Amino acid sequence: MAGRQGDAPAGLRVGLPVVGAVTVATVVGALFPADAMTRWMVHPAAVAGVCLAGQLWYAGRGLETVRPWRYVFGLANTLTLLRGGLYAVVAGFLVVPATTDLAWVPAACYGVGVALDRLDGAVARTVGQQTALGTRLDMAFDTFGFVVAPVLAVLWGRLPVWYLSISAARYVYLAGIRWRRLRGRPVFDRPDSDLGKYFAGVQMAFLTVALVPAVPVRLVFALAPAVLAPSLAVFVRDFLVVSGRLPREWFDGGR
Repeated sequence: MAGRQGDAPAGLRVGLPVVGAVTVATVVGALFPADAMTRWMVHPAAVAGVCLAGQLWYAGRGLETVRPWRYVFGLANTLTLLRGGLYAVVAGFLVVPATTDLAWVPAACYGVGVALDRLDGAVARTVGQQTALGTRLDMAFDTFGFVVAPVLAVLWGRLPVWYLSISAARYVYLAGIRWRRLRGRPVFDRPDSDLGKYFAGVQMAFLTVALVPAVPVRLVFALAPAVLAPSLAVFVRDFLVVSGRLPREWFDGGR
């Protein structure tokens, strides 16, 4: 049994990222032609594979289990892994010009990924497959999706560059907490509120629409400030609470 315990972390840290990278790179390479699909001499299949491998490595590091593959490939985690693969396909288009005939693919992949984000959690709770790995995968892919979709939309001219502040917000928030801890200052609990989840859902829906080639860019730009502002305000609110500048009790009734 001890040997199996030692094998499990290696399977999660190395085996799963390698299998995931090879799988998504093979699929992207087979489905999408190389002609008119590359710039900077990098193929989208390579970008997609590397991005997915990095997310899987990050989610699996430090986890211990004696049943690695059974632990990974439950129904809920499989749906989450599929979502990660779809987001990795979106990342592959970072090296694809906006003029490609396949410009509709990122919106389709991201939109299906958003739907799976709502489904995998419900499945995990229903069938009792909630796991530490599933939680990590979900968080890693959520964060990854909030980076890659806005970056692609900005590169393709479908969102203003300042919209990337939504990609940076989580990292700035976490950096602020880490800075307080390094300086020995107290860090309090976040507000017990669903506002963050609600606005995250709004962001996902808006990013999906923003990536749809048929949607007018002028309309997307007009809506962007109204969609972005509430999400950034929640990050500011949360930091003010965890830093003790605002009382947590003011917001606990928002559930």
